[in-house]
Amino acid sequence: MSDLQNTASSDFANVRQAMLRGLRGRCPHCGKGRLFRAFLKVSDHCADCGEELHHHRADDFPAYLVIVIVGHIVVPLLLAVETNYTPPYWVSMTLWPSLTAVLSLALLQPVKGAVVGLQWAMGMHGFETSKRNRAAPVQQPSFT
Repeated sequence: MSDLQNTASSDFANVRQAMLRGLRGRCPHCGKGRLFRAFLKVSDHCADCGEELHHHRADDFPAYLVIVIVGHIVVPLLLAVETNYTPPYWVSMTLWPSLTAVLSLALLQPVKGAVVGLQWAMGMHGFETSKRNRAAPVQQPSFT
């Protein structure tokens, strides 16, 4: 493998690891501290490693992703059930909105965590300094 391939696979692994940590609600840097201080409020910094997290700019992107994910789950289920079983209207009017609401609420925090992890790993929106510090070689003290 060339150095370029090693670097690309290493970068992919780092981005993947940061996103998985965010998905679990953990600090993208250390994986130990909590990412959220409230349901959708990201902590200003990690309590374990001190990594600053207030830079994130997730905005509406997690909500858009949740809409796409939930739509790809609910719509095929709805079509399959309505086509094959034809349940009463009251079942449809309670089941599908309830399922949509539950899935949306269940996915919103993990998806936002993954987006924050992606931004952290890619050095986006204020995380540039953090990424530069991670990429800098560690200086070993010389005792001469």
